Amino acid sequence: MRLRRTLADSASLIWMVTGLSLLLAMPVIIGIALYMKASPILENRSLSDLLFSSAWSPSHGNFGFWPFIASSLNVTLLSFLLSAPVCLFSAIHLTQFASGRLMRVMQPILDILAGIPSVVYGVWGILIVVPLISYLIAPVLDVTSSGYSLLAGGIVLAIMCIPYMLNMLIEVFSTIPVGMKEAALSLGANEWQMVKHVVLKKGFPGIISAFGLSVAKAFGETIAVMMVVGNQIQVRWNPFESGYPLPALIANNYGEMLSIPMYDSALMFAALILFAVILLINIVFRYIIQVSVRL
Repeated sequence: MRLRRTLADSASLIWMVTGLSLLLAMPVIIGIALYMKASPILENRSLSDLLFSSAWSPSHGNFGFWPFIASSLNVTLLSFLLSAPVCLFSAIHLTQFASGRLMRVMQPILDILAGIPSVVYGVWGILIVVPLISYLIAPVLDVTSSGYSLLAGGIVLAIMCIPYMLNMLIEVFSTIPVGMKEAALSLGANEWQMVKHVVLKKGFPGIISAFGLSVAKAFGETIAVMMVVGNQIQVRWNPFESGYPLPALIANNYGEMLSIPMYDSALMFAALILFAVILLINIVFRYIIQVSVRL
């Protein structure tokens, strides 16, 4: 009996350590594989030219990724600016002011939104968001736009990020001890002061974590954004202009025209940029969380 128990414990420990090791090694393996595939273009082009040049002509050996990087940054920033305030205030209302019945209604709705395939969001963007921008928003602001724009990509991406961000914020605010909130109210604070000085302050690390994970997810989103953003290779900071994010570049071109020298390596370098940016986003937000916890 003792031998069997010892063997079972050893097997369980080996299984858990193996699983943990695989999880820890996975990002390293992905990064190394992408770097190896992208190494031919890195050996023939300078990193600054690849990242900051706007010249994109694979048939002539020009691989400037700045238009794609700028489009990805624009779409991600727009989606964050549109979704973060909505999610933050909605989570505060649902956890601090709304009835339990409303929370029970909202939870399955958020689960449904999170489970909808991204291509469905893309089709919805083509049918609703693109005409809305082209025929309503742009004319009101006295600008011309086809509707296929960075703004359309930002709106669709914001809708996609809302269920993930809102669910995480709800979990964060639900863990705030009731005693702390009651203590603030008993000292004379009104409900908003209690939210400001107790809920937001205590939940700040969780808020930053929810924002960081949502930004990382938004930066790498592909199909829905590709369907509404216009896919034009240009550097534009006007949200009503078209763009071409990095994930759309890979999805549209991988498997085609790979007979062009360096083209396969260039697409792998685009994937490596995505990997590096998402890694950087997580490091920055993790640092902010650590600083906020110490304070």
